Order: sequence, then C-alpha cells, then structure tokens
Amino acid sequence: MELERLVGEARERELRPMPARERLVATGFALSFLVAAAAVAWFVPSNRSADPVLLVTLLVLGAVARRVRFEIGAHIAFPDQLIFIPMLILAPLPVVPLLAMAAYGLAALPDLLRGRVHPDRWLYSVGDAWQSVGAVVVIAALAPGPLDSDKAWVYVLALVAECAVTVVLGVLNDYLVHGTSPLEAVWPTTLGCRIDAVLTPIAYMVAALGAKDPVALLGVAPLLWLLAVFSAERRERYAAALELNQAYRGTVMVLSDVVEAEDNYTASHCRSVVELAGAVADELGLDHRARQELEIAALLHDVGKIAIPNEILNKPSKLTDEEFDLMKTHTVEGQALLDRVGGRLARVGEIVRSCHERWDGRGYPDGLRGEEIPVAARIVFCCDAYSAMTTDRPYRKAMSREAAVEELRANSGTQFEPRVAVAMERVVWAFDSAADDPYADALRAVLAGSSMHSALEATPEPA
Repeated sequence: MELERLVGEARERELRPMPARERLVATGFALSFLVAAAAVAWFVPSNRSADPVLLVTLLVLGAVARRVRFEIGAHIAFPDQLIFIPMLILAPLPVVPLLAMAAYGLAALPDLLRGRVHPDRWLYSVGDAWQSVGAVVVIAALAPGPLDSDKAWVYVLALVAECAVTVVLGVLNDYLVHGTSPLEAVWPTTLGCRIDAVLTPIAYMVAALGAKDPVALLGVAPLLWLLAVFSAERRERYAAALELNQAYRGTVMVLSDVVEAEDNYTASHCRSVVELAGAVADELGLDHRARQELEIAALLHDVGKIAIPNEILNKPSKLTDEEFDLMKTHTVEGQALLDRVGGRLARVGEIVRSCHERWDGRGYPDGLRGEEIPVAARIVFCCDAYSAMTTDRPYRKAMSREAAVEELRANSGTQFEPRVAVAMERVVWAFDSAADDPYADALRAVLAGSSMHSALEATPEPA
C-alpha cells in the first residue's frame, strides 16, 4: 500500500508544474551539473578520438535505456547503466557527462511532446546526469586507457563514486523539496544503485565487445526490449492497484453517504471521529498504512447502524436493555457489510467489529482484552467516547472539555488503553497552542464540540 501510494503521488506530480521550491532545487542541480560538465570538458584530457557514428549509437541506445522505467515508490530506476559504462569506456571522457545528459533529454522528449509530463520536468533530464561526473573523474584519474582486467578495482571505485553522487543528490533533493529526513531518504535512493551494481558486469562485457566492433553494442538491444516488457507489466500492475485503491475509496465514500442519508447525526459524528483519530495517530507515530486503515475505520465505525431502527437510534431517552442489546449488534453488522465488499475493507471490518471493546475486557461483542484489541479500534473507541461526551444530545448537555478529559483519565486502564488516553489528552490540550497550525481549524471545530454523536453507548461507562 505504501509503495502504491508513493507511485500514485509521483505520477500525479509528473503532470503538474513544479512548485516554486522544487523548480528552484531542480534548476540548481541542472546549473551545477552544467558547471561540473564544463569543468570536466576543460580539465580532463581527451583519451581517445571521437567517432561520430559511435557517439550517435551510444546516444540513441542511452535514450532507449532511459525510456525503460521501473517505478519504486517515489523514485524511478533505469537500466541505463548498460549504456553508460560503454560511454565511459568507448567515448572520449571529456564529453561523457554531456553525452549522458543528451541521452536523458532525448529519452524525456516523447513524454514532453505528448503531454504525459509537464514541461517543467525537463530540468531533471539535466540534473540527473550528475551521476556521470563521479565515475568520469575516477576513470580519468586512474584508468583512462582501454579496458584492463588489472584495473578492476578502479572500475569498482568508479561505480562507488557514481552511486555516492546519486545518493547524495537524491537525499538532498528529497530533503529540500519534500522535507524528508536524510535517514528516511537514504534507503529509497539506493534502490537504483543496486540495480546499477547488478547491471555493471554485463555493461563492461558489452563495452569490451564494443571496443573490438562498435556494431556489437547493438547486442544490448534485445536485453533492453526484455526489460521494457517487464517495466510495462510492472506499470500496468501499479495502474491496476491504483485503480483498485480508487474503487475502495469510492466504496468508502458511498458507504459514508449511505450513513449520512440514513442519519445525519451519525454521519457528522463519524467525520469528527476521523479528525480526532488522525491527530491521535500523529501523536502515536503510526505509519501510513496503519493510519489509512484507522481513518477508514473511524469514518465507517458506525456503518452497521443502518441496520438499527431509527426509533432506537434517535430515542430521546435511555435505551431499555433489549434496545441496548440490539444497538450493540451494529459493530457485527458493520463488519458483515464490509466483509461483503472484501479486500482491504474486510480488514477494516475487523477493526469496526472491535470499536467497542474495552481495555479491561468488559466491552462487546467479543470481550477482547488489552493487546487483543486492534490498535486502530482502541483509538477509534477513545475518540468516539470523547466526541460523545462533548456533544449536546437530546437527553443531556455536552460536557466541557475539562470534564471530558477527566473522564478519559478516570477510565484509563479500564475502558481505554492508557497510551491512547494520554495521546488523546495531548490532542485536546494542543487546541490552545494550534492557532498558527494549518490543521488548527479542523481540530478547533472538533474540540469545540461541533461534532454530533449518534448513540448512548459511546459515552464512557463508570470505571
């Protein structure tokens, strides 16, 4: 799910113009590369003559290799190492960075002309060629002549230099553009380097054959075609997965609309619980996948109430024991409904079923205790209760925020997981210091008691 999300976001970004910050960073990388390439062209002595036919062949093959894209989260890996190494060994070293840049630009041209990528993105065709500079400097300094098996350590060092430049620039780009911490950005940026490392021995064999007969370079074309087939299949799988995710989101919204059509009271309450649950998830540091399931469960935790008669849902007085027993079936009904949808919503259904389980095992429908309860269900239960307490109901007035927090404290360790109750309290008191936060308006609306609750049993029971 995480990879699919990142791929989807990356595809959407390609169609949009760069934000000012990203354009500034991409321009900086592009200009700095041009300076570095000019320095290489000026200071690195030419080690071999330039054969125009060979250079054109390398340029075209490099562009073809760059057209083969493997999406890995927010990043893209290419098998262009198969052609870059022959460039490094067969072309004059001073022109290799510019040759790599030209190949990247040529590869990007079809997508730019067809509108598949926003024109802003051409800047990356220049900046991405930075990876060639490190390898050129190492080869120029230590092994500028023909391929030599005794210089294998130099070729390994050239790969290390190439990867080091790639990782540093990738981490720097993620930090400056997206605010990703360097530690988080390192791992994704090394994925392309691992592919380069795997392809490098093959690339040197291609370069060795090409040194004897440049026509032999065309022998890499079938391999590029095979990789292109695999790449296309991978793109199609991601497209299908993203389409399925969209279908799931559509199903969630349809179910939410059904709840709203059935009972506006319940729908408004569910939306408020989503806001609270998201803030608590941030406090607890839940990962994206867990948070995604949590927010869907928070939105749909009362979906089973569409099976409960309206006269019970909207009863202005305390429910009888029989009515309360019927009300308690809404969690099971909710799970059954989501099970019929299947897939990821079936997993959400397991959370919905447990959204009224208590930490001490006295909840319903299964009497789960402690860690047996899904963490998302524990969070929804606590947020559900807080929303209920701070909402006016026909049979009682809303509690103050202070009184509701005291109830959370009093029932921590019995009704609520202590860790969740503490996080919930932090979210509540963060309201006072959130005035400058872009999330503050939504949080303020929730904590001010604007949400509505739909059923008596969501209020905390006595400890």
